[in-house]
Amino acid sequence: MNKVDGAPATRGPVEALSDLLAPEAVAAAIAVPNKKALFQQLAGIAGRLVDVDPRLVVERLADRERLGSTGFGGGVAIPHGKIEGLNRVVGLFARLAQPIDFNAIDDLPVDLVFLLLSPPDAGVEHLKALARVSRRLRDRAFVAKLRGAGSQDALYALFASGEGRDAGEQGPRPAQP
Repeated sequence: MNKVDGAPATRGPVEALSDLLAPEAVAAAIAVPNKKALFQQLAGIAGRLVDVDPRLVVERLADRERLGSTGFGGGVAIPHGKIEGLNRVVGLFARLAQPIDFNAIDDLPVDLVFLLLSPPDAGVEHLKALARVSRRLRDRAFVAKLRGAGSQDALYALFASGEGRDAGEQGPRPAQP
């Protein structure tokens, strides 16, 4: 079976996630009141991007959440599910306008969400993608840069660069004293 997108995984301490995440799969300020509304909005975006039934996406995400929250702490969640009709693992990232309750392990509300959708037979690929995303989103400095990024493009640049430094900044850097 092919890797996530047919290309070898990036090696090194920090991996780019552009093989999972297209620029148009990044949302900078989603306003939702709760987890159900978030899943509906993300499913609608996923439906347009990868031609899957949004209702099926919502159903699979809700099924997974019933097993336990995918909010793993620090205001971050990685909801995920397996969807018929996909031919590779795909991601969608959303920074929420306001944090929402997610029943996270630390009881903190969530404002950063990385949705992962995989084909039903993508066992190893799904787990590897989940581990890669989790590693990136456990990096406090990277998460701080995601929260401070000024635009959708800046958010995507952070994920695509494979590093958190400078990608989210806009304009020239101020001189250091």
